[in-house]
Parts: sequence; C-alpha cells; structure tokens
Amino acid sequence: MKKHTALLLLRLGIGWYFLYAGITKLIDPTWTADGYIKGAQGFLKPLYVFFGSTNVLPFINILNEWGLTLIGVALILGVATRFSAVCGILLMALYYLALPFPHPDAHALIVDDHIVFITIFLTLIAFKNDDRLSFLPALRNSLPKFLQ
Repeated sequence: MKKHTALLLLRLGIGWYFLYAGITKLIDPTWTADGYIKGAQGFLKPLYVFFGSTNVLPFINILNEWGLTLIGVALILGVATRFSAVCGILLMALYYLALPFPHPDAHALIVDDHIVFITIFLTLIAFKNDDRLSFLPALRNSLPKFLQ
C-alpha cells in the first residue's frame, strides 16, 4: 500500500469516527458533557469545575457536539485537514486531562484511546494532505491560508 493511500484511509476513518461521535450527540436531546466534567480529576479539576458551571456548560456541550461533527466533516472532505487535526488534538487533550493519571482501564495504562487519536492527528499534520479525494483544490482560493 502506498503512503498516500494509507493516509487517505487514515483521514477518512478518523473523520468518520469523529463525525459519528458528533452526530450521535447532536441528535440525542438528553446528551450533555456534565457527567464527564463532574468526574474530572487531577490538577486541572478547577478548570473542569468551571466548564461544568451553569453558565458555561451549555457552551461546552455545543463545542463538543459541533466540534466533533465539524472535525469529522473536514477530515472526510479533506478540507482544513491540519486545522481540524489541531482542533482534534486540543479536544482529545482536554478529554485526557480530565482523567486520573495514570489512567488505567481494561486495555490501557497511560496511553489510551485519547493519546492514540492525538498521534493520528499528529500524523495527519506531519504529512500534507495530497488532495486525493479532497474538495480542497476547488476551495483553495476561498479559504484562508491556515485552513488549507
């Protein structure tokens, strides 16, 4: 398998994963980040307490739902791939830092799915999108440079 094919499959796969995660939150009127935020531990707990406050939580919910969805859409379409990857890293880091450290679960110690996603996003940043199965060429002139 060639490098560009592997990167395309990686981009499409992670894009679908994030799109689906976002859509399922958007269509579920009972979904909220409140439970995850209340379970936050560690040195950033005060930040998560702020995120869970009455005035901030609705904004955090919107950022989660739409952030996941738009990251997924951008990756699938091949538009703003690096920008989306940076946003994905930020989101995954915020999810990860809410967990106790080291974070043991049934299948991981320290390196869990959040860290794996971060490494995938770093890979997408490191290798420039080669425009295969991408809408970027058609949009190149209308997007700011940092979104290309």
